[in-house]
Amino acid sequence: MTAPGALPDRLRPALAVFFQHASPRVLTALVAASLGVRVALGNWSLWDLAVPAALVGFWPLQEWLIHVFILHYQPVTLFGRRLDFKVPKLHRAHHQDPRRLDLVFIPIHVFAYTPLTVGAVVLLGLPQPQLVASGLAAYYALSLHYEWVHFMIHTHYRPRLGYYQRLARNHLLHHFRNEHYWYGVTMLQADRWLRTAPEPSQVPKSATAMTLAPQAGV
Repeated sequence: MTAPGALPDRLRPALAVFFQHASPRVLTALVAASLGVRVALGNWSLWDLAVPAALVGFWPLQEWLIHVFILHYQPVTLFGRRLDFKVPKLHRAHHQDPRRLDLVFIPIHVFAYTPLTVGAVVLLGLPQPQLVASGLAAYYALSLHYEWVHFMIHTHYRPRLGYYQRLARNHLLHHFRNEHYWYGVTMLQADRWLRTAPEPSQVPKSATAMTLAPQAGV
């Protein structure tokens, strides 16, 4: 378990620690590159606002789906072999030691394929290169914000804004009360849509919140 004293409790030290890790640096570079391409292409329109707005609308559902079906994936046995993957393994380790900051971030190997995958999806969905660049810049900016919020929650630093206080409370309930609820990290709408945001007093404390072990009847 990481020593509590090692966790930053103010903004400047938190930012310093945040950018020591690879994922924030990669995402910052991707945001800057996408914005640079967008500026170079010119020909701005209202669609450059519509595309990020659509991504913001989709983001809560994406967080929920990734958290439920990828991060909380449970290994299965096929033809006598145990089928498991690196990302859910790392997420299980993150639940076991929530103070270990290197486990807070998107694993660096994910960037070997995610930018190309996201780029291909955006390219297929949008008709103009200008909008593709706007979409990529927005997507990577939302990803960088996700990394910052998740990191911040697992430190001792808390912004004064009530919105971030609510995000922290929600995520810590997921870690320390019951892992089957409160999946949102930066946006909480999908938990309300999909009924995974009950009143904490109505949810029993889970014995498997720190192990993510399968639980009978869930």
